[in-house]
Amino acid sequence: MSFDRYSNDVLGNGSPRAHKPKPVREFPADRGVVVEEITTGWVGAVVRVEKSGGMHVVVLEDRNRRTRTFRLGPGFWVDGEPVILTPPRKAAPTASGPSRTASGSVSAGPHKARVARGSRIWVEGKHDAELVEKVWGDDLRYEGVVVELLEGVDNLEEVLEEFDPEPGRKVGVLVDHLVSGSKESRIAQAVISRFGSENVKILGHPYVDVWEAVKPTRVGLDAWPTIDRSVEWKVGVLAHLDWPHSTQADVAQGWQRILGTVRSYTDLEPALLGRVEELIDFVTAP
Repeated sequence: MSFDRYSNDVLGNGSPRAHKPKPVREFPADRGVVVEEITTGWVGAVVRVEKSGGMHVVVLEDRNRRTRTFRLGPGFWVDGEPVILTPPRKAAPTASGPSRTASGSVSAGPHKARVARGSRIWVEGKHDAELVEKVWGDDLRYEGVVVELLEGVDNLEEVLEEFDPEPGRKVGVLVDHLVSGSKESRIAQAVISRFGSENVKILGHPYVDVWEAVKPTRVGLDAWPTIDRSVEWKVGVLAHLDWPHSTQADVAQGWQRILGTVRSYTDLEPALLGRVEELIDFVTAP
């Protein structure tokens, strides 16, 4: 009896299906999505997609704010899986009814830039400002409202004294973790007593950080984790998500990744939505 010792693949399992490659899925290159370019190992968040030399390219920004441009298509990884990057998603046009902004307001359509009002909205930090811009940016530009960084509330009274609020030059302040008995609430009470509720409105949300105002399901969580007080909250959250978290650049990159998941007001918690809307109404009221 003879046999062909080379008739079978000694590394195979006898099933031709086992060798069938898994199809690579298409993935939209939405702004803020973190991807890795396979051939170079470059990891960065999507900044924009544009046409160059007759083809679509994607611009990726790494944790050090450096950018590189790659051709859109295959050759990328997202969350450990190979993908084919495609142009970012566009909002589907509605069959009827008015178009709406990311905040849910009826869009006024194209219009000339309005001269900035004397009144202002102040937020604690850069991440707060970026989130407000992403969801309410169209509304604020239409109303001529400028959002400025406060960099914390400890110096709020001093900054307000310099600004000198008055009718027609009001200030709305959005504060993180504004809960009863907190340092922030005591500062708010003192400021209102001095400058008057008709000139200054201070509102806040109960969250430790504005990150928590993004619905946790947007990053694959059922709820934001409870972080031990010995650990910086943002760092602890990134560690819980198993994302890079050892440097401030990691924190910045993590936030861009979270911000990239926010599409409209429906991705935010009501406790933030109501406060921002109320501040906009306050500074735009006659």
